[in-house]
Amino acid sequence: MKWFQVHRWFCSVQSRRALEKLHFTQTQKFLSWCPAISHLTTRILFRVLTFALNAFTLRYVSKEIIGIVNVRLTLFYTTVVFLAREAFRRACLSHSAQQSWRHTIHLTWLAVPLGICWSLTLGWLWLHILEVPEPELIPHYNIGVWAFGFSAVVELLAEPFWVLAQAHLFVRLKVVAESLAIIIRCSVTVILVLLCPQWGLLIFSLAQILYTSVLALSYVVYFARFLGSPEAEKKPFPLRRMIDFLPRFSSSQEFLDWKQAWLAWSFFKQSFLKQILTEGERYVMTFLNVLSFGDQGVYDIVNNLGSLVARFIFLPIEESFYVFFAKVLERGKKVTNQRKEEISTASEVLESLLKLVTLIGLVIVAFGYAYSQLALDIYGGSMLSGGSGPVLLRCYCLYVLLLAINGVTECFTFASMSKEDVDRYNYVMLGLSVSFLCLSYYMTLWLGSVGFILANCFNMGLRITHSLLYIVKYYKGSPYQPLTGLLPSPVVVSVLAVSAALTGYSEVSLCCDKGWILRLGHIMVGGLCFLVTLGVVVLSENKLTHFIRSHLLSRHQRKEQ
Repeated sequence: MKWFQVHRWFCSVQSRRALEKLHFTQTQKFLSWCPAISHLTTRILFRVLTFALNAFTLRYVSKEIIGIVNVRLTLFYTTVVFLAREAFRRACLSHSAQQSWRHTIHLTWLAVPLGICWSLTLGWLWLHILEVPEPELIPHYNIGVWAFGFSAVVELLAEPFWVLAQAHLFVRLKVVAESLAIIIRCSVTVILVLLCPQWGLLIFSLAQILYTSVLALSYVVYFARFLGSPEAEKKPFPLRRMIDFLPRFSSSQEFLDWKQAWLAWSFFKQSFLKQILTEGERYVMTFLNVLSFGDQGVYDIVNNLGSLVARFIFLPIEESFYVFFAKVLERGKKVTNQRKEEISTASEVLESLLKLVTLIGLVIVAFGYAYSQLALDIYGGSMLSGGSGPVLLRCYCLYVLLLAINGVTECFTFASMSKEDVDRYNYVMLGLSVSFLCLSYYMTLWLGSVGFILANCFNMGLRITHSLLYIVKYYKGSPYQPLTGLLPSPVVVSVLAVSAALTGYSEVSLCCDKGWILRLGHIMVGGLCFLVTLGVVVLSENKLTHFIRSHLLSRHQRKEQ
């Protein structure tokens, strides 16, 4: 009944002026805090090109090398980077009226020595404790480990620049820097694979170092040109010279803001557990040897293919809106102690985001079952489309839905939690981490690679449940109910169910071993069902449609002005 009343209010002619005024004000704030969406097209174009280059590389590299690079070495790199910087990023981007950028810069520079320590420690572990591949099968493994560790330290050198760019919403810089670095890495990999395939891991090691070097250099060059410019004076930007990015000791001021440092320590303790949940299947594969290097390679390829939407859309949304909620909401304060205008804006944005990602996830589930085998065959040939590949990708579609919901709910939860709440959540993460590792191990022994995905789904469901309970408690006693965004229209659900049935029948009749003409017919059936689904969403989800239209219209007006 509540949702029906809200729906009628948004559609009524009497409330149209109030609605336009409300959305104009809130959309302007939304745009000022989160301009990343305006550059989403650029990000997707670069990622699509990267996707094509990776698909080309797959046809010239063995499954074993893919498993070593994408699982073993990439896990080493991401672990070092995550543990060294994640806590500092979250602490430095939290809203505080008394925030000192000098203290913030000092705190971010601590990521570099911490990254060096982690790189040396984990590098020794990767070389002397874990199973080392046969040199005849995969040469230069030692060089690969130290190259990936060095690349992690290089990336951490740009951390002060990244934090200030993110805090001041230099989203175009982030998109261009990451896209340029990724394109260079993929291009170098493709060229060297064609010219010097005997180099093996050396190819991927060199490409990784180039990636982080270009990424860090992009931020340095941008700020070298930006500081002192009229645009910097207009902002106004808190720093004036490049030397201001370096640590500076002063007898009149403490080196660190200890309140901010203790908040970082709380996030740091949590980082261990979150990293296990994020990369849990890779840790199980790496430390427990439940799959061969070749099987690890196939699983990782399917995992990357299945997470395309998560990387293209959900991850940028999570990163950008964490900043949005952290800026709008006062950390640790109850709803009754927040400014009414700000809490209303946060509630509306949260509800619209939940509605958007839920619908995207449901579309992926409905269409993913019938098109998983075809997608794998196009991407990697029979190496992927045969065997367990299609089953893995179909299960991953369900995981993407849970991943989308969790990303939005957790970014709100972590942005609004007090330090005490963060500390308490560490125990929750500990329980989730232990259960995930145990479940992954036993389900993999039982079901093979599919066990990893099902274990991820189970733990993601637990994380979502915790975030939902926090949000309900947070808004208790207020008129706001942002969790209604998780309830799509019954008409949309019905259309998705019919589309899933039609495309499933089409796969059996037209795909995937019956020639390209019938395959095109299968694709056309899916395209028609998708267009019908999209039309039903536009007509039935009026509140979400109006939110998106208001955003696009306001952005267009801002560009014209």
